Amino acid sequence: MKKIRVVSRIDIKNEYAIKGIHLEGLRKIGDPNEMALDYYKNGIDEIVLMDAVAALYDRNSLKDVIEKATQDIFIPITVGGGIRLLEDIQDILNAGADKVAINTQAIKDPSFITEASKKFGSQCIVASVVAKQVGENSWEAYVDNAREPTGVDVLEWVKRVEELGAGEIMLTSIDKEGTKRGFDIKLNKAVSELTTLPIISSGGAGSCEDVIELCKSADIDAVALASILHYKISTIDDIKQTLLKNGIEVRADA
Repeated sequence: MKKIRVVSRIDIKNEYAIKGIHLEGLRKIGDPNEMALDYYKNGIDEIVLMDAVAALYDRNSLKDVIEKATQDIFIPITVGGGIRLLEDIQDILNAGADKVAINTQAIKDPSFITEASKKFGSQCIVASVVAKQVGENSWEAYVDNAREPTGVDVLEWVKRVEELGAGEIMLTSIDKEGTKRGFDIKLNKAVSELTTLPIISSGGAGSCEDVIELCKSADIDAVALASILHYKISTIDDIKQTLLKNGIEVRADA
């Protein structure tokens, strides 16, 4: 049976961890390094650090955060936001990250995924797919931290990123993000049926039950959690224990 990875997602603006709803109305909630270290000590499987304002500066500004985090954290770290060039990926990996999440540049220039995968290995390249529902069974891909619609169909795009050479998909629902009302099950199910790539599902977790429903409804590989951890609604141990009790295997001993 597949073991679900429990991932903490920390969105960062300047030097602060931030959180909003639908990726808007962002407010400061703490120090990202302190939060990441706390989650690591409490058994998180992986950490995702996202630069929430990278689109404004056309670059990722998390190098210092990554370097500090990797001094004390020894689990995979994925970094996203503002990655435009192969040199950006190299800088982030040199700073200590294990993977990069690419959204805007991938849609602007799909060949970028192929080039990045060939140079760094597909295991390093995560296609970040940010989706907003536009119909009963259709979603549009958004870029620039969910600010800009693209006209790209999400279901077609997830098939394409696999062909292009990405090694993983991080799927974020704009509609559910920050609401704590549960994941977009229909979106996750539709995407998981179209790709063989591992899927990290992000956006909507407000309880352990939300995570259970997702894992039992869609063939995902990891859950990216923010509000449920940041606001101490539940602990990492509680989430893992609840998953185990419901027949869902987790990566690490809980």
